[in-house]
Amino acid sequence: MNLAALLTKTALSHGDRPAVALGPHVLLDYRALARRAAIVAGNLRARFGLVPGDRVALAMKNVPDYIEAVWGVWHAGLTAVPINAKLHPKEFAYILENSASAVCLATPELADAIAPEVAGLTGLKEIVPIGGPTWRQLLAGDPAPLAEVEPDDLAWLFYTSGTTGRPKGAMLSHRNMVAQSMNYYADVDMVAPGDCIVHAAPLSHGSGCYGPPHVGKASLQVIPESGGFEPPEIFRLSARLKGIHMFAAPTMVTRLVNHPALGEANLAGLKTVVYGGGPMYVADIVQALDRVGNVFVQLYGQGEAPMTITGLSKAFHAERRHPRWRDRLGSAGIARTDVEVRVVDEADRVLPVGEIGEVVCRGDVVMRGYWRNPEASAAALKGGWLHTGDMGSFDAEGFLTLKDRSKDMIISGGTNIYPREIEEVLLRHAAVLECSVVGRPHADWGEEVVAFVVAKPGAKVGEAELDQLCLDQIARFKRPKLYRFVDALPKNNYGKVLKTELRQKLAAEA
Repeated sequence: MNLAALLTKTALSHGDRPAVALGPHVLLDYRALARRAAIVAGNLRARFGLVPGDRVALAMKNVPDYIEAVWGVWHAGLTAVPINAKLHPKEFAYILENSASAVCLATPELADAIAPEVAGLTGLKEIVPIGGPTWRQLLAGDPAPLAEVEPDDLAWLFYTSGTTGRPKGAMLSHRNMVAQSMNYYADVDMVAPGDCIVHAAPLSHGSGCYGPPHVGKASLQVIPESGGFEPPEIFRLSARLKGIHMFAAPTMVTRLVNHPALGEANLAGLKTVVYGGGPMYVADIVQALDRVGNVFVQLYGQGEAPMTITGLSKAFHAERRHPRWRDRLGSAGIARTDVEVRVVDEADRVLPVGEIGEVVCRGDVVMRGYWRNPEASAAALKGGWLHTGDMGSFDAEGFLTLKDRSKDMIISGGTNIYPREIEEVLLRHAAVLECSVVGRPHADWGEEVVAFVVAKPGAKVGEAELDQLCLDQIARFKRPKLYRFVDALPKNNYGKVLKTELRQKLAAEA
């Protein structure tokens, strides 16, 4: 079915429920949101001559208009191309050209920044600034009927973060997005009447993926007045709203938990915090559970199978008396309800419990392939399984523990070393805020281990004490041979540490 049917059905049964809010202030109910999305849909097709399957880019910060824009695109049977608002104008231009987007809906400051970079794109009909005359015209008139689409028609071109080169567009169909929504109810949390989702993370990424399951249950879509993630604002919202769901990168959870205002905050409204998109270290999630409570759900996914490969439920987070509780917290959980997950060797042979290999998966959440990139599609979907590029192993109870991306693994003296294991140890030190471990070339050993460390504000930490901590916890050959103390770690727009930049820094010094 058309993903937008979630909105049309909700508008029929729960039309008077609040749908969109800016902070605590409700702007639209579901009847109004569905009508506005249907009007946008008809005008997009009529004004620009678009037909189902054509791409419409959304170069937008988190603003309320985003909600009606993306649902209008889907209602029309068009393909949404959400783009992270923090990208450089040249990166916007690349995605607009690669996706062959016909129209770009953009918040005003982004529209101005993008325009000079796309002047030569013949396929791009217009950049439409949100709030401008054309946008107001797109909101005027009569609603269009819901477009008929096939389950495998494209709903979303999800461009990867591009940390190691040009981003690729993962083709997500209406089937993928509906399956992902059903998976939310099955494995993350049920959405109850009166619940809401606070979009503090980019709508172009994980938070946007969790919009549809909340629309399907008439949950209020809340855009923070800051447009992003500010812990004091989350505290204020949790005191005024109830049943708050939120997607957060691990770095966001760490900021929330370590904010000085947490102790005075009223967290009664906070129901579910889904974290993912990068490693959450055991010490950090234990601290979060102690300070915030049992509201956390971990997910493991990627743009090619968004939000839904494995997960660790609230129930698993709460089982402190289980003898392997900490081991489970350090895992990525168990396979989601409608996804098959395996760990395989280089020949795609399934590996036994405890052995490390590449994580592969299949199911209705897995992308159709990469947009206009058959070679990359064939490699990623070899044998009908999505090859994630992540290294991991299963235990006897079906819990998947991720080691690292295959490209981040360090090979020293012919032995595989997984940076995350070392990072987990370093983060046990009370003065360490963040750390990242990478390998650098070594003439004799192939690679040696280097740790970049960020100390907590006002704290000091030295090499000797970190070295002793590692010697007490892990094999001698795994400990870092060099420590670099830095003010901050380089991160992409979704909060992932850019290990490529750390390796490049070391290479430049050499």
